[in-house]
Amino acid sequence: MSDFARRNAAVPKIATLAATGLAMALASCATPPPPPPPPPPKVATVVRIPPRPMPPDGASATLSVPPTGADGLRVSVNRNISPAQKLWNLRSAYNVGALNCTAAKFAPILANYKDFLKDNNRVLSKTNRELDSEFRKQYRGSYIRAREKYMTEVYNHYALPPTLGDFCEAVLAMSNDARAVKPGDLESFAQRALPNVEVVFDNFYRRYDQWRIDAAEWDAKYAPTAQAVSLPAGKATTASAGHAQPGG
Repeated sequence: MSDFARRNAAVPKIATLAATGLAMALASCATPPPPPPPPPPKVATVVRIPPRPMPPDGASATLSVPPTGADGLRVSVNRNISPAQKLWNLRSAYNVGALNCTAAKFAPILANYKDFLKDNNRVLSKTNRELDSEFRKQYRGSYIRAREKYMTEVYNHYALPPTLGDFCEAVLAMSNDARAVKPGDLESFAQRALPNVEVVFDNFYRRYDQWRIDAAEWDAKYAPTAQAVSLPAGKATTASAGHAQPGG
């Protein structure tokens, strides 16, 4: 190859080297891209736990509830008793209502009760003697103590604090109905009216049983592993260690 040809063949190589060098020089002068932004800070996960169910009507969480009998009805001092005892237990409910239902709307109970005792004095005295005879036949020499014990249970049954509002409503309705009852019909009236008072307690105990089920489900779901305090809907807080605080 001639010297001229060799010089011409070397020109592209020289040009390529020159272009490469220029590109490297330009690249070294370019502004480097900014570094990637740091990851966002970790935010504590907020676990919203619904409040633990509360016992109905402000009742104690350790209340003893009567069991349900074989007939499907709640065991009660007002069930499986004689007609005379039903009338006397209705009188006892009236008595408790007159003493404990003190709100203005229940004022007629006391006035009606006084009239009830006056208008039905003979029937009630006869009923009291019948009950003494019934208890004497069953308990013999200890019948007075047995009857006093039973009547204490009756009064405690009616005076259960969580049921007071509904109990007073039932007694008020009964007291108004009783005004039209003649003494001779009082025992049959008690057969009809006493269940309307007793249903107050049946309904309360049913709600209480349901609360126990709901509370047990809450405990099983949240209590063992809860890591946040219980909050009303729409509230937020940072996660905290330990168990959730029960709502009641």
